[in-house]
Parts: sequence; C-alpha cells; structure tokens
Amino acid sequence: MEQKKFAQNLIDFIYESPTAFQAVDTSKNMLEENGFKNLVLDAKWNIEVNGKYYVTKNSSAIIAFTVNSSNIEKEGFRIVGSHSDSPTFRIKPKAEMAVEGIYLKLNTECYGGPILNTWLDRPLSIAGRVVLKGENILKPIEKMVNINKPICIIPNIAIHMNKGVNDGYALNKQKDMLPLVGLLNENLEKDNFLLNQIAESLNVAVDEIIDFDLFLYEFEKGSLIGPNEEFISTGRLDNLAMAHASLHALLDAKGQHGVNIVAVFDNEEVGSSTKQGADSNMLLNILERICISLGKSREEFFTSLYSSFIISADLAHAVHPNLVEKHDPTSRPVMGKGPVIKINANQAYTSDAHSISIYKSICKEANINYQEFVNRSDERGGSTIGPISSTHIDIPSVDIGSPVLAMHSIRELGNVEDHYSIYKTFNKFYEI
Repeated sequence: MEQKKFAQNLIDFIYESPTAFQAVDTSKNMLEENGFKNLVLDAKWNIEVNGKYYVTKNSSAIIAFTVNSSNIEKEGFRIVGSHSDSPTFRIKPKAEMAVEGIYLKLNTECYGGPILNTWLDRPLSIAGRVVLKGENILKPIEKMVNINKPICIIPNIAIHMNKGVNDGYALNKQKDMLPLVGLLNENLEKDNFLLNQIAESLNVAVDEIIDFDLFLYEFEKGSLIGPNEEFISTGRLDNLAMAHASLHALLDAKGQHGVNIVAVFDNEEVGSSTKQGADSNMLLNILERICISLGKSREEFFTSLYSSFIISADLAHAVHPNLVEKHDPTSRPVMGKGPVIKINANQAYTSDAHSISIYKSICKEANINYQEFVNRSDERGGSTIGPISSTHIDIPSVDIGSPVLAMHSIRELGNVEDHYSIYKTFNKFYEI
C-alpha cells in the first residue's frame, strides 16, 4: 500500500475505534476478513502449523498470531506489543446532572493523563461497551455502542470572566471538565438520558441494560495536513498507530519461522495492572497454550521463550519546533526520519545494547533509517508496556516508536512516512 493511502487507512482505523473496545472489534473484523480464526479462552485449542488465529480478553485486548513452523523451541515467538487505550474521560454511574434547572451535563472521571485544555470546545461523542441481561447470570451479553454523533461539549468560560487564563489556569477535573449535553425540556429529560440513548442505539429496552463502560471521544475525524499532506492529525495515535502498523505487518508478512504475534494490551495509560494489561500473565499464558496445542513439552515451552524477541511499540517524542530546549542535547529525533529507539538508564524502557543491535539490524534489512531518544538528564519521561511485560516474560525486548508531537492531546500529530517506515520494520521482523 502506498504511504499516503496507508496513513489514510490508519485515520479510518482510528475513527472506527473510538475506545479500546471498538479498537479490538475493528481489529477482529480485519483479521477475520483475512482468514484468522477466533480462539475462545474457556475452550480447548486446536492449533495447526500454517494456521492463523486470534484471541481477545475483556473485549479490550487482542492477541493475533500466525504459526509458521512447528520448530518454535528453536525459532521462538516474534512479538510486537502495543496498547489499545488512550487518555479520555469515563462516564460515571448516575452521570446526569441538572444545572440552573435548564442545563444537562454528565459527570465524568479522567482516564489516564490527557492534556486537559485540548478537550475544551470540541464536539464530543460517546462510545464503549454495554452489558445486557443474558440467559446465564455469569455470562451476560456484551454489545459495543457508539452514539456516533456530536452529542456533548466541554465549554470554556469567556476570557472576560477568567482574565488570567492566558497566564496559566489549572483546570479542575471535577469542576471544569464535565461535558454539557443540552437544554432540559420535554424532548430532553434528566432521568435516564444516557440509558435511553444507549437503548435507542442498540435497539433494546432500557430494562435490558445492566451496566456500561462508556467514554468520551472527539467526534471530528482525523486528516492528512501540511502542504504535501506529510502530517497525520488525529486523536488516539498513541497507541492505535502501533496497533495498526503491527496488525498490517502480521497480515502482509510471509513468515517461515516460529510464531509471529501481535499483542495489543489494554490499560497502559493507567499502569497496565489489569487482567487485560501488560502487567498480567495474559500473554505468557497464551504463549504456553500455543505450545501445548502444538504438542510441546513444558521444557520446550521454556526453550521457545528463550528463542524469542519482543518489540515494544509505542510512540516517541519528536523535537518540538517551539520548545527545542526541552530535549536532550545530542539525541534529537524528528518527524520524517524514521522509527525511534527509546533508551533510559533507569529501565523505563527495555532497550539495551543487545536488543537495540537487533532492531538496528532489522532497520538495515528493511532499508529504513532509525533514530534514538533519551530524556534530558534533568527530566523524567514516561514508560510503556516493555518494562511491565518483562516482569512476566523474560524475553529480550526493545522499546521503539514513531516520533510525534502533542502526545496525549486530543489531537496528536504524526508523520506519513514514519508510519509506513515502522510498518516495514515490523514486516521485516516477521519475515527474517
């Protein structure tokens, strides 16, 4: 696929994936269209060489894999890990709030670490997961829901009433960040507003709805911008860009060795300490089940682990054109110059000389330039799934990502060429 088409495909993928739940649903559809079979966690697996499979957890994490050979104890697992979630606002129970007898707003809780002011004055919609009554109390029915229209907004207050706003104003998450829905009248009532919206979207009765996991998202679709359409402007690049690139690399790769795996975890933005996060045994258990289904012993399972490699794929910070002093004096990645290898002396990233050398060699094989990132020594940066997953699976790992600006804004900014370049490195990793 040509670079700009691939970038537009990413924008379409993100727009169809307003929450982690829809991201997994969109990924499932893509995989099934390409012949992947769904494996169920509570049933026996029958895996075959040359088979293509996927498994989901909590409807918000997905692991897909292709079995290229039976010799996994020597050829191992080739894993690209990313995550499905992004900073946003979760809607609380009993969310409807009436103000001044006329305004209807929703009570929300901040999820992760968004740049708060970027969420103001933007048309927002609501999406997520709804749980309905089922025949078995222990197995209720799950449905994905997307209101799919600009249904609310978080309005700023006028500068006349907040004259110091341009000097810096600390937004309060409970007071300033609650979305306005509309004006109360005979067509908009406070009681059960949200449940009625969900019921209408799903074409079910209100009393069938037991609970929900619903989040706000920016309604406006992303776009290619710049004089040569070189930039990707959209929300949730962090980290659906890496999920998208790794999934397409898995679909397109002509692998002949071991098992190729895409692992898209949930809840990275809040620490990964969930059953579907990187700080769980989810991936480890799935790797062992693959080995068991292929008739391998536990000794061969461990051998396969130590023949494996992980690329932990998240986004990286490009040098900001207006704040160049915020970056390290010598390692200064920029957009348009290729994937970024992320390095930290205190192990916020898993990259070391051994794993970095492997990724550099992959880039050379793919004819792709690479860059390196370290924080300023007087600044503490973030982390990602690499070090977290390494506490459960002791496989050599490198942390890499595409360079972007405005990370955690409601609108992040990436580069068309970089997204295609990192896809090519994933594809080469699966094929070598």
